[in-house]
Amino acid sequence: MKTLPKNWIAEGLIDFEYKKYQLLAYLQETDQQFDAAKLYPVLGELIEHHRLLDDLKKGKSEMKNLFPKAISSIDVQNAKIHYQPRENEGELMQEIANITEYALPLFSQQIHKGKEIYQHVENQVKFEPVGIMPIYTQEGFILVSKENRTDIHAYQYQSNLLQLAGEKFRSVTMWLVGVFQKSIVNTLEKIKLQLIREVKELPNPATWRVHSAQDFPLEETLIPISKRLLLQHVAK
Repeated sequence: MKTLPKNWIAEGLIDFEYKKYQLLAYLQETDQQFDAAKLYPVLGELIEHHRLLDDLKKGKSEMKNLFPKAISSIDVQNAKIHYQPRENEGELMQEIANITEYALPLFSQQIHKGKEIYQHVENQVKFEPVGIMPIYTQEGFILVSKENRTDIHAYQYQSNLLQLAGEKFRSVTMWLVGVFQKSIVNTLEKIKLQLIREVKELPNPATWRVHSAQDFPLEETLIPISKRLLLQHVAK
């Protein structure tokens, strides 16, 4: 899908009607993604756009720094560049303020729609252990399945602690290690044993199953939700 540049509000022609058209075209794209139950990356993008505009409105970001200024002179001796503001900078900032006021509630409305879809998906997804769960759960396997589908997507995961701005956050990385066919003979437990044989560095891995009652998109929806559910359990 087409994305909206991070600095869209100050890029190109700064005109209310033009920016309105640009924004509505993007939101129409996000609607199409949500109608297909595709949550990511679009939901994260919407939240980030809303945060940036909200910071702008609250004065956490200076409007005057959004667009470049013309160079008036260069002081070679003191290694300084002097800038002059655009003649219509005040008008530009007012136009950006108008666009911000218009865009914020539309982003909020679209984020709310995405969160409702997220909640619906999460409510009907079953997350459960496969076999006996070891004490160490920071790495292992996760098996993703869908109702009325025999294919099981097997992922290996690893959870790590990240430190940002003095605070610690837990993250999880997942990568596909195989696609299996579930049957009366080839059960989840047997798939787990096969994975253990193939991935020898994990002799006693934690293994989870994420099962969706509906056929939601795998990469755009089920995998991101699986990561979140996984983090809720490995962080305990």
